[in-house]
Amino acid sequence: MHEQEVEIQVVSSLRQVDAADWDACACPEAQNGARPLDPFTTHRFLWALEASVSVGTGTGWQPQYLMARIDGELIGVAPMYVKSHSQGEYIFDHNWAHAYENAGGRYYPKLQIAVPHTPATGRRFLVRPEFAQAGTAALVQGAAQLAANNKVSSLHVTFCTEEEAELGEDLGLMRRKTQQFHWLNQGYHDFEAFLASLSSRKRKNIRKERSGAQGFGGTIHQFTGDELQPEHWDAFWEFYQDTGARKWGTPYLTRAFFDIAQETLRDDLVLVLAERNGRWIAGALNFVGAETLYGRYWGCVEHHPFLHFELCYYQAIDIAIARGLARVEAGAQGQHKLARGYMPTATWSLHWVGDPGFRDAIGRYLKAESDAVDEEISILTEYGPFKRIEVEEQQ
Repeated sequence: MHEQEVEIQVVSSLRQVDAADWDACACPEAQNGARPLDPFTTHRFLWALEASVSVGTGTGWQPQYLMARIDGELIGVAPMYVKSHSQGEYIFDHNWAHAYENAGGRYYPKLQIAVPHTPATGRRFLVRPEFAQAGTAALVQGAAQLAANNKVSSLHVTFCTEEEAELGEDLGLMRRKTQQFHWLNQGYHDFEAFLASLSSRKRKNIRKERSGAQGFGGTIHQFTGDELQPEHWDAFWEFYQDTGARKWGTPYLTRAFFDIAQETLRDDLVLVLAERNGRWIAGALNFVGAETLYGRYWGCVEHHPFLHFELCYYQAIDIAIARGLARVEAGAQGQHKLARGYMPTATWSLHWVGDPGFRDAIGRYLKAESDAVDEEISILTEYGPFKRIEVEEQQ
């Protein structure tokens, strides 16, 4: 029996892809009504980005969704974009771009396989399980061939799984190792059980922070599904605009994204809002996967001590424990998360570079960077808040 030929094509809009066909590749585990492992690669999330013009013309993220078909049947997809900058990626290549252009090259446009504006690990080569090996290889090789045929400087696959990183490396891409801070659920039945696993000093500090935060003079609410109302998004948009303006200059998501989220994504969301004197003053938005809670956006219009830690980190732990989730991914950067139980965790990306000399230089850099990341993870883990001895004096 001869191997079936996989046809690769590109489409510029998810209007051209049936949602059920896309999700059969992106989240086959959800076909019987279960929650997707990764909410960010579902058709509904990526379409919300596109329909709200959070990606597309003028954003620097031009959709070029990658399709793999066998005899016309869709067996694999990848969220691919033509990028005219390196914003909204969180695994940064700014230094690569500067070096490339200083040498007389043109770094942009480049190709990016990623979930825009979202530093969350998940599958990037989305293949139906029965075609896993052939489909993934076809998507990897097809993306690299498209980059070469179109003479773009590079192709990047960000926040892929470790398994994809290993496969991509086997197929000739360069693997990059970075790190984030994730909270891992060790079977805790409540927040106090988590605290009991910490050293006495860290436990006392978190209790102090939670007490201080919850004494801000108001009430903290959690909303999900049909509990979410337009007034909540009006408030959160104000918070998000403020944070986006300070961090990125311009918020990545448009106001329309949150209106679409209310209609199509509300069961994937938990919005934590703080109310004081009848006014919403702060909020944190989380996405819910089958095993993971993803903390994504935070903002406020009033400053209160420790309220950021409470809404973003401690409420997220409460939600994860209550839902029986295995972990919380709290987004990019932030060593301050370490003292709050979020431990250093490796993250992965893949890179293809057309120019041989530049590719060799980046390869050497990635090897040195990987060694440095390993050392950093080891050192940070030693500074983690968890008990180092089995028996500790009771406080």
